[in-house]
Amino acid sequence: MSKKPHIGTRTVWSGEEKPFWKKATQTPVVHSISFSYKNMNEWLQVALGQKAGHIYSRNTNPTVQVFEEKIRDLEEADAATSAATGMGIISSTLYTILASGDRVVSLKDTYGGTNVIFSEFLPKMGIKVTLCDTTDHRQIELEVSKGCKLLYLESPTNPTTSVIDIARLSIAAKAVGAMVVVDNTFATPINQLPLHLGADLVLHSASKFLGGHADALGGAICGKKKLIDQIYHYREINGASLDPMSAYLLLRGMKTLNLRIQKQNENALQVAQYLETHPAIGRVYYPGLASHEGHSIAKKQMCGFGGVMSFRLKEDSLEAVSRFMPRLRYAHAAANLGAVETTIGPPATTSHVECSQEERAALGIPEGLIRYSTGIEYVEDLISDLERALKIFT
Repeated sequence: MSKKPHIGTRTVWSGEEKPFWKKATQTPVVHSISFSYKNMNEWLQVALGQKAGHIYSRNTNPTVQVFEEKIRDLEEADAATSAATGMGIISSTLYTILASGDRVVSLKDTYGGTNVIFSEFLPKMGIKVTLCDTTDHRQIELEVSKGCKLLYLESPTNPTTSVIDIARLSIAAKAVGAMVVVDNTFATPINQLPLHLGADLVLHSASKFLGGHADALGGAICGKKKLIDQIYHYREINGASLDPMSAYLLLRGMKTLNLRIQKQNENALQVAQYLETHPAIGRVYYPGLASHEGHSIAKKQMCGFGGVMSFRLKEDSLEAVSRFMPRLRYAHAAANLGAVETTIGPPATTSHVECSQEERAALGIPEGLIRYSTGIEYVEDLISDLERALKIFT
């Protein structure tokens, strides 16, 4: 029996094993909107899904299909589909699964855009939403036991890097027949495989670590084919399709995913350890630290602790953050994460820009929190950069 290739090999080869058009070694970018058939019977078979092929790029596209196959294989799922952005795939998933009268249980500390769907849009559709304290597993289990259609999890969370016991909560969900969806953007399939922990669906903002170069938007979801087909149908009709050029850029980035994540794991741990001992830092949130509330869970369900951390200055205010950030040389102050360059910013301008200050406070996200997405730079340079910037507080 042949051994399954290492994930580092699969990031390079999955979906791209066969020669492409004109024997190209790289995935061609197919910009064509439509695909021509002279044989009406063949055209009809493809249109009805009875034969492989493409009809119209809002539905499927050859370049996009390769991207979907690569993430499907990396997450070890039966099927995958994509959307134009991470929020495109999150909204398509929620609107496909949920209907009026349904109930969803989730966490207070999910990505801000997701939280807006929970707090603003789903209630308008007659869908009940219960948001639990993020790390209170007993409360989450209690709310799930009352009955729900969907348990929506994110681990580690954005931006506080809280860690959720996916296996434990999946058992609770299955006991009441609920579906489990996990946002795996922070971890990536290099560090965590939620489907192996009991999740039904795993999704990504591919714009982040999967692409890794901050130059292409996209989203993806993986799971059982029956569920993926339903989400694909919603997305194809509502039109949030991933464009082929973005799919190509995401594919190109994913070939180095294993290398980048390993380096970002290493860098983030060293930076977090440094910050934890600095006199100007009040608290560091990183699952790789023994002081992190979810460290033991992270060690159990993750292969690496990821490239993102958050920290709070002792002078805990947005004003202090605004004085600190411009002093950094090796960090983009930008609303992004997961790139090869280090990126930094507070929730007020990044993960939870859609929320008011009062809403962020209610979600347990302080204004003085700083999200730090570690790049692949030489780690000593990152630490020296932070040390120089932090001198204004010492």
